[in-house]
Amino acid sequence: MELVLNTFGTSLQVEDGLFAVIHKDGKQTLEAQKVKSILISKGARISSDAALLAIANEIDVLFVDRSGKPAGRVWSIKYGSVSTIRRKQLDFIYSPHAVKWIKEIIVKKIDNQIGLLLSMQPAEMRLTNIIERTINKLNDYKTKIAMADAPFLSDIAPTLRGWEGASTRAYFAVLSDLLPDNYRFEMRSQHPAKDTFNCLLNYGYGMLYGKVEGALIKAGIDPYAGVFHRDDYNRPALVYDVIELYRIWIDYVVYNLCTQRVIDEDCYSVNEMGEFWLESMGKRILIQSVNDYLDEVVNIKGVQRSRQVHIDLQAQQLAQKFLNS
Repeated sequence: MELVLNTFGTSLQVEDGLFAVIHKDGKQTLEAQKVKSILISKGARISSDAALLAIANEIDVLFVDRSGKPAGRVWSIKYGSVSTIRRKQLDFIYSPHAVKWIKEIIVKKIDNQIGLLLSMQPAEMRLTNIIERTINKLNDYKTKIAMADAPFLSDIAPTLRGWEGASTRAYFAVLSDLLPDNYRFEMRSQHPAKDTFNCLLNYGYGMLYGKVEGALIKAGIDPYAGVFHRDDYNRPALVYDVIELYRIWIDYVVYNLCTQRVIDEDCYSVNEMGEFWLESMGKRILIQSVNDYLDEVVNIKGVQRSRQVHIDLQAQQLAQKFLNS
């Protein structure tokens, strides 16, 4: 389970070898072996004993900001102890292997978007036609990306970014058309969101950033040495590369919450600048929905595991790719 501390004044301590969550309504104890990760929002506290118990049991401890993105984390010093992986990672970034790898990721991202659109069965023929036209457009971008080639990624990165951006805009435009009226949006808006859908999507992606970053760290990979996304100060660029494989999972969860009209005005707030922010009720619904979805066992390349475990396994495979390139 994922332990989420997002209520002001809540604290996590240790009592008799167990985690003790203390809040205004009382106390709850949990065995460390049953906890996979701990998320701590502003206003909640964790004791050093609880942090050490988490480290001893290889439990991710993430401090998250208002949008759900990791602001800091605590992990074992055992993670990433093989420096050879990180040296080979840097070699990989500036090799022809990086071109093939990032093209495969972008193509897979577009395939995922097409798959989600194909699963839609709107009642209106107008929307069916829009989906068909958008899928054709996405396939065109996918073909262009697959055919692009150069010795080094820097030679074609701007072109790839342009095609990826255009395909993503087309995908979100049709996704908006498929939503109930009160959840539709004009465009993808990030930090801050300008509508309910993007508010949910931003927080869901924030959760996913933390899970991908944790998987990379455990595999011995430096999350800040990216291949495709631009390196900036304090920017985990490789997380932004790898997360493209999994964004569709958050898209699916958020889309379904909106089509089922689960999210109402009690779930978010809107400030005087028109910025949408998830509140406690919305966070509880989204976090539970995302975690339930990631806990589902699925078959990926012949391996039956939960989606969360697949993230960890693919991070390990990436570490091996770096070592063998």
